[in-house]
Amino acid sequence: MEKKVNRPVRVLVAKVGLDGHDRGAKIIATSLRDAGMEVIYTGLRQTPEMVVNTAIQEDVDAIGVSILSGAHMTVFPKIMKLLQDNQISDVLVTGGGIIPENDNIELTKLGVGKLFNPGTTTTDIVAYINEWVYENRNF
Repeated sequence: MEKKVNRPVRVLVAKVGLDGHDRGAKIIATSLRDAGMEVIYTGLRQTPEMVVNTAIQEDVDAIGVSILSGAHMTVFPKIMKLLQDNQISDVLVTGGGIIPENDNIELTKLGVGKLFNPGTTTTDIVAYINEWVYENRNF
């Protein structure tokens, strides 16, 4: 039985670093919005610090990072450390891009949620975020 909440799930969609390819992030942001979520899109060239600060200010349930630059093994650990430094343990960190399976395994060990490769349906991403948030956030 799906939990009902009195507010939409809040998701921050971020593009970190010099990666200027934002079409996928915009498609995901639109799909999440169309699924009833409240979406905050950071735009291009954000730092991990900017992403975490925005996540705190906006009181998000999830952070979705789109990364195609190959910097995922720097970006995701930095975001996880900044969340930990701010004593935030109940915000999903997920994302997508070109992420090799071995790196995906290492990021999972750090607490990063499921990472999505190109070709994943937006329905699967919406379902994953909803399920995680409803199971792990205090509604």
